[in-house]
Amino acid sequence: MTLKLPLLGILQGLTEFLPVSSSGHLAILQNLMGFENPPFAYDLVLHGATLLATLLFFRKVWLGVLLDWLEGWRFPPEKRSSGWKIGWAVLGGTVVTASVGFPLKGAVESAMGSLSLVGVLLLVNAGILFLAGKMAGRSKGKGVNLPIGLGVGFVQGLAVFPGISRSGSTICSGLFLGLSPEAAFDFSFLMSLPSVTGAILLEALDAGGLKAFVRSLPQGWWIGAGAAFLSGLCALSILRRVVIKGRWNLFAWYTAGVGLLAVLAGLCGRG
Repeated sequence: MTLKLPLLGILQGLTEFLPVSSSGHLAILQNLMGFENPPFAYDLVLHGATLLATLLFFRKVWLGVLLDWLEGWRFPPEKRSSGWKIGWAVLGGTVVTASVGFPLKGAVESAMGSLSLVGVLLLVNAGILFLAGKMAGRSKGKGVNLPIGLGVGFVQGLAVFPGISRSGSTICSGLFLGLSPEAAFDFSFLMSLPSVTGAILLEALDAGGLKAFVRSLPQGWWIGAGAAFLSGLCALSILRRVVIKGRWNLFAWYTAGVGLLAVLAGLCGRG
């Protein structure tokens, strides 16, 4: 086993959740350093590990929403809890995400090969994070509902582009639509669960079966998966504090710096 496997796991765990765009960082590494994608099966394992981290970190949230939504079928509208509305918001938002994101697959793959474009998108992401910082203290305290779910789902669909952080953009859109920082944080990751799970399942179906999938995993893959899981939990804990306190500027300046360097490198003929 090489050191590359756990390093990839740590990179996946941190950039998947912190609002710096994991796909943007991967595109920069590919264009500037000739970085090769990890084996397909190992990439799926890493995404599965961060999905498990999300499920564990938000276990009380998603379990509560799921139980409330299921119980809501038994009650008249006036007796249904907030979990009923949140459940429909997640379902509706997921449909919108798929409707927006799937048709963009070709454009996203093209964008991955353009260092300058990735840099521009990272600068856009920095602007989103600066905006999130300004909006964090202006919450209207709205509850999650279907229109909010549709709006966040639309933004999540656009966040497939490298350089745009899914977590940062969806939390910011939740704040813009009137959610409190805590509600925007929770709802952002509730929205990610069906989308990420669906993407992993679809990709796994194309992997040639379970035996072929397992055989293609590199030796020591479980160490990288563990690194992704633990670093993901740490990243979620950090992001939660950032969101609640509205301290987005550090990540905004970081992505702005990385984006500017990527644009300059692209203009100089490096991608």
